[in-house]
Amino acid sequence: MNWFDTLDSPTLPVALPAGSGYGACWNDARQGYDIVVPDGELFYAKHFFSAEVADRCVEYLQANDTLDATTARWKQLTQEELDRIHFTNINWRQEYIQMFGKRHALPRLTAWYGDAGKYYTYSNITMPPNPWNKGLFCLKQQKEQYAGSSFNSVLLNWYRDGEDHMHWHADDEPELGRNPVIASVNFGLSRDFVIRRNDDHKQKIVLPLGHGTLLIMRGALQHFWQHAVPKRKRVRGSRFNLTFRCIEPD
Repeated sequence: MNWFDTLDSPTLPVALPAGSGYGACWNDARQGYDIVVPDGELFYAKHFFSAEVADRCVEYLQANDTLDATTARWKQLTQEELDRIHFTNINWRQEYIQMFGKRHALPRLTAWYGDAGKYYTYSNITMPPNPWNKGLFCLKQQKEQYAGSSFNSVLLNWYRDGEDHMHWHADDEPELGRNPVIASVNFGLSRDFVIRRNDDHKQKIVLPLGHGTLLIMRGALQHFWQHAVPKRKRVRGSRFNLTFRCIEPD
């Protein structure tokens, strides 16, 4: 299988803040950029997956026996309509949070897969793991070889259009350990992934995550930086994000 596209003339599509502690270097062996920031490290490969493989991943992630995935208006489905769909490969769910005494739907669909017993809790939502399937396990093994780290779980987010988003947060839950390595793979329409310093929100980096992009976060990044996927109203279609991570033993 051809996982990768080879880049002849790479350019970094990211503007780094001025000042000490920032830098980027093209890694020819890994076909991406090693990026250093104060208190953290990133690896960014815009075209990590070939277009053919990325297309196949999109088909895999939204395959179902009810709707035509290419024409379905996913955002307009009611909870009852969503519950009636049998997704072939991914157990997509609409999660809810309580805010100011009211129940609100998360602005995206989610799924959690991993080793037995690897629960994940965020925003007062506890997610029991679905067992690995063949497709996700294959992606996990491939990311482990590339990141040089072991992963036992993956969080999937389906942004159905540009209104779906992720608020500012850090992946700093205790079960992820001190300095977690997180490998993020992306399929579908491009969305901005923005990181900012906790102590200076003007220090901000916008990373375009597109069809087949890989981003790896490591070091102390989660303790000194936050990240978000802001709304982009002009985006009309879906973007899928899979973040592979390791839940540590209790």
